[in-house]
Amino acid sequence: MSNEVFEKGQRAKNASLLLNMKTTAEKNNALVAIAAQLQIDRSVIIEANQLDLQQGAENGLSVATLDRIMLNAARIRAMSEAIHLLVELPDPIGEVLENIHKENGLHIVKRRVPLGVIGMIYEARPNVTVDAATLALKTGNAILLRGSSSAKHSNMALVSSIHTALTKADFPLDAVLLIEDTSRETAKALFHLHEFLDVLIPRGGKSLIDTVIREASVPVLETGAGNCHIFIDDTAPFDMVCAIVKNAKTQRPSVCNAVESLVIHRQFLQQYGKEFFAFLQALNISIYGDEAVCQLCKSALPANEEHFAEEFLALCLSIKTVDSVTEAIQHIQTYSTKHSEAILTMTQEHADLFLTMVDAAAVYHNASTRFTDGFEFGYGAEVGISTQKLHARGPMGLPALTSTKYYIYGEGQIRG
Repeated sequence: MSNEVFEKGQRAKNASLLLNMKTTAEKNNALVAIAAQLQIDRSVIIEANQLDLQQGAENGLSVATLDRIMLNAARIRAMSEAIHLLVELPDPIGEVLENIHKENGLHIVKRRVPLGVIGMIYEARPNVTVDAATLALKTGNAILLRGSSSAKHSNMALVSSIHTALTKADFPLDAVLLIEDTSRETAKALFHLHEFLDVLIPRGGKSLIDTVIREASVPVLETGAGNCHIFIDDTAPFDMVCAIVKNAKTQRPSVCNAVESLVIHRQFLQQYGKEFFAFLQALNISIYGDEAVCQLCKSALPANEEHFAEEFLALCLSIKTVDSVTEAIQHIQTYSTKHSEAILTMTQEHADLFLTMVDAAAVYHNASTRFTDGFEFGYGAEVGISTQKLHARGPMGLPALTSTKYYIYGEGQIRG
């Protein structure tokens, strides 16, 4: 096992015990210090990020990947603002979930407690470094971060800034630790770090997530890839469709809640198809469609199974034509990654059926999938979007980074 992983895992475990004693005020003070320090260190962080971007371009990384890596003054300012929002949120630790008084006099209290030590393995998203660290600190967890080589310098600069802030706030530095060795060996070491990790959270592409789920023996909180669909029903207003699809696809194509596939009712296509495809082409969106789509849109390429299953993370869409909401649901269930799915319709019966039957973490009626986000849901930030059903589902904010403990108070009771 990697010496760095083992040594830092041990340090994080020791820090997690100290964090159990930290008050909400002390944790919030540390968060405020981090928000301020990120602004103080902004030029240093951007300089490190420029090195990652330069190396990424030289290594042939895609435009979408480079966008995920990129940090600028506005994005760093947004990080600080998100931290201040996190400070304002209630501290879930210690929250009483159940209060039971037994006939024998026992008093049983179920409370929220920290998970302990969180391992975070992620790709090409230096903002995750700050989001994960601050969410962990607010919930009294230590965190062991392992980013990708493509954002190594950015992550190191961000953690250095966090450590400066924690020193100023008299907070344990080992509460936030970064594995600087980005080799595959360190990732594999995290998969089996039972001695110190309580949970492992992967955040990145399908390949990374599938690898962690398949190989890790540490408990995994699964975050999912985002093959998100929008079903355009026959009664969907054309202007609303255009506004939502444009937002869901083009606002930030490289993120997991961007729409990747449209499912369109044949009647809508017959009424608005040519106009709609002209609208998509004006947005420079490449289209992979079925036969009906290719007949109406001459620039569309024939779609195959891989296109319908693809998380493009770029200005591309797969488009499927259907004759009913039921057929749309069947198509979505076949290719969905269970992240975010939307229906655009003025038929309430169809909306109700879609929202009930589609199996996803977030389902939308007449709204963009781009809202599946911890900040938008009022969580301040998120450590990822969970597409599983155990422990947490959807944007994982503060409560998702907690467990529970039963406190039992007695006066000498014994069980007969």
